[in-house]
Amino acid sequence: MRGELPVTRPRPMAVPGLLRNPWTRRLLILVGLILLWQVYVTAAQVKPLLFPSPTAVAEALVRDLANLSIPRSTLTTLQFLVIGTLLGAALGLLLAAFSITSDVGHDLLSILTSVFNPLPGVAILPLAMIWFGLTPTAIIFVVAYATIWPIAISTDMGFRTVSPTLQLAARTLGLKGLRLVWDVLLPAALPHLISGLKVAWAFGWRTVVAAELVFGVAGAQGGLGWYINTARYFLETPRVFAGLIIISLLGIAVEYAFRLMEFRTIERWGMKKAG
Repeated sequence: MRGELPVTRPRPMAVPGLLRNPWTRRLLILVGLILLWQVYVTAAQVKPLLFPSPTAVAEALVRDLANLSIPRSTLTTLQFLVIGTLLGAALGLLLAAFSITSDVGHDLLSILTSVFNPLPGVAILPLAMIWFGLTPTAIIFVVAYATIWPIAISTDMGFRTVSPTLQLAARTLGLKGLRLVWDVLLPAALPHLISGLKVAWAFGWRTVVAAELVFGVAGAQGGLGWYINTARYFLETPRVFAGLIIISLLGIAVEYAFRLMEFRTIERWGMKKAG
């Protein structure tokens, strides 16, 4: 209407160019949290035995990196984790393939996941110790057990969401059985498979560290769980925090690796909107 004043909208606050980078923002947030940690420890005068300062944790981290105790423990844990996850992924994919190609396989996967998926991997560690003794095989077994089910469930769901038209066209061309799974269903279900691998990695990572905390040394060298438990036994709280920081950094690195995998596959192929 005539005579009305134009409505002025507030302009959004300009963001400096440096802060437009998400990695810069996250780094600043991390630095801010560390500063708050230091301020809290200094102001509240918390006992170092209960809650060490970032400086003490950094000193312990640098010292154990220099004497190779953390690298050796990390390598041991990653070795158990990678072997167990690969075994779990292979078995999970086989179960999902059997499920999509056979009604019996579908019933079998449904029963197995209903019975075993709610059961934590650490819960079967005593049985693994009885079956395999105090050997790395026991830890690898529980990691494989923890990773089978998320991969099998996610992959099976991915197979069942593939377009029926695509499946019919593939069968018309003579594809069936494992060849249908490998050539058609598996590429189409890749987003679900990567999602299952993410969950399996998280389950396996928690399981291997918890198993090492309970299990102790498997062979001549213990992993990160054993490193943390030993530091706790000798009341070396900064070393406990150092072990937790290494676990967190590895988690960030693996998350970035999965993000890169998604970018190079499902996002590039147009199967997922780029985030």
